[in-house]
Order: sequence, then C-alpha cells, then structure tokens
Amino acid sequence: MLTTAQIDDARVYAARALEAAGIAITPDERDSIEVSDFGLGDLHKTGMQAITYINTQRVCAKELVLSPGQTCPEHRHLGDGTEEGKEETFRVRSGTVYLYVDGEPTPEPRATAPRPEWYTAWHEVILRPGEQHTIWPGTRHWFQAGAEGAVVSEFSTRSTDESDAFTDPDILRITVVAD
Repeated sequence: MLTTAQIDDARVYAARALEAAGIAITPDERDSIEVSDFGLGDLHKTGMQAITYINTQRVCAKELVLSPGQTCPEHRHLGDGTEEGKEETFRVRSGTVYLYVDGEPTPEPRATAPRPEWYTAWHEVILRPGEQHTIWPGTRHWFQAGAEGAVVSEFSTRSTDESDAFTDPDILRITVVAD
C-alpha cells in the first residue's frame, strides 16, 4: 500500500526525471503518472512510475521511470489464447538499466533482486542511453535502474499488463492507496 503523499512524491520525481531526459509531458500526463509498488509496500525497492501515451488493439507506447535501484519485478507477458503476449522494446533515454531475461545466467550480475527467491531470469543485458532491447512474448524478465535512476521508452504491441504473470505470488498489479 502507498499513501497519497508517497504517490505524489513519486509523480514529482518521475516528472523531473522525464524533464531532465528531455521528454516533455503535458500537465494532465504529469497528474496521471501511474505509480506502482506492486502491492509490496516498498516503492523504492520494487516499483515504477509510468505514463501510457497510447494503448490500442495493435500498439502501445509508454515512458517508464525508475528511481535509483528501483526494480520492476520478474514477469512474463502471456497471451490470452486469441493473441500472443506482449512484445516490447525498451529504449533507454537516461541512466542505466540492468535487464534480466531468460537465458544463460550472468556469473556476476550487477543488480540485486529485492526478493531473490522470486527471481529466476539472470541473463544480464546492460542498457545505457540510446540502447535498446526487444523482449519477446512469454520471456521472463525484470529490470532495475542503476545508481542514477533511469528513464525508459517502451514500444510494444497491445499492453495487457493486468494479465502479466509475475513469479512472486505476492505481487499485485493494481496499486492500493492507504489513505
């Protein structure tokens, strides 16, 4: 659970990070930045801030903002039987992102999983400004910002985040407000 004050602070942080990265947003977008702690109540370790520009039946575009060391937990984008899960490309605009996907584990990963018992994908892809990586449907993945935080543009097929399959059974996709 998050308090209204925590959500407001996270929105201010995200708006400033986007501005510093040279990404202009409208006042309405600033006021509607999604803040997610994934139900774990520890936003600084597990969470993210996001703006969704468009999400149609075919395409989705978002900005993701992570504070220093903040982690989006391990999950997969699964299909619903009528379509494949989401295919997404991350392009880093500022900061460093440590992305972990299925594959050969990296011997000395740079990130630290906040709840390590629920993280199984350890093939590390390091992304810096201007670099990008595509994640295919069904691929387990998670990512963590480096010490300076990060801004990531996400381009994908239709987003159905509500049906993401998280490895950690305690994850909730909808943020609960405590006050």
